[in-house]
Amino acid sequence: MAAPSRMIDTHQHVFWHGRDDRGLIQDLDEHGIEQAWLLSWEIPSFEDNAGYHGVLNPVHVRADGTHRGIPLEDGALAATRHPGRFVLGYCPHPALGNAPAFLRAAANIHGVKVCGEWKFRMLFDDPRCLELFRTAGELKMPVVLHLDVPYLPGNDGKSVYQPLWYGGTVENLERALKACPETVFVGHAPGFWREISGDADNDPGAYPKGAVRGRGRLFDLFDRYPNLCADLSAGSGCTALRRDPDNAVKFLCRYHDRLLFARDYFGQELHSFLKTLSLPEDVREDIYHRNAGRLVLKT
Repeated sequence: MAAPSRMIDTHQHVFWHGRDDRGLIQDLDEHGIEQAWLLSWEIPSFEDNAGYHGVLNPVHVRADGTHRGIPLEDGALAATRHPGRFVLGYCPHPALGNAPAFLRAAANIHGVKVCGEWKFRMLFDDPRCLELFRTAGELKMPVVLHLDVPYLPGNDGKSVYQPLWYGGTVENLERALKACPETVFVGHAPGFWREISGDADNDPGAYPKGAVRGRGRLFDLFDRYPNLCADLSAGSGCTALRRDPDNAVKFLCRYHDRLLFARDYFGQELHSFLKTLSLPEDVREDIYHRNAGRLVLKT
């Protein structure tokens, strides 16, 4: 596959995984990435998970030992230090304070253009979330959603509770898509990408790796809801495509106008895989940068 004319990373964070803003810029430059969307991840104390503490910025540890996550101020600082390299994202917690008002203020004061990352232990179709999503739609902000399902099938046939769930299920996602038709949603994470395969309900893996079987529910969601997009970031997106390269080409070509190149961390794992696929030029250009430009103006 020929190299894309531009590369925009639509899912990135700063001051995490051992890198500050200068380290992130160095990584972007090393991989020829022109710009990145910098997303927040607000973690209230009651959703804290110590397993993330080693990759987050210790500046934001609370007195009780819990962590704030990746707050807006980190992204705003990086964007100020490196003009033109970042598109700022922010998502307030819908259960705390007046989240729609916070999002409007972030747009007015800090120039936030993306509502993300939405990563909370709430259902996507909770009324408080819907109000935030509708505000994002009014502000022409895409909403980046993290989906991790609350239950996975166990080997004994019983459902196994997943304490680190976010958003609910694809049914909750569909209700949000239907309730907020003017809002563009960007799907992301293991619970989203497992649905590329028709056997998602029976696969016990958080990151399924077997061959794609049948038509997964993602196809129906993309076909029914023009306001659904997706980023290919992290292990979840890349793993889903690697499960079946031939199926990946068909999926990427079918929905190329709604898929986004993204990483969520560093390196070129996704780019290296995409280079092995035979993709038409218009598909490649859409995924690597044109869709990002359409979703976030002036990028």
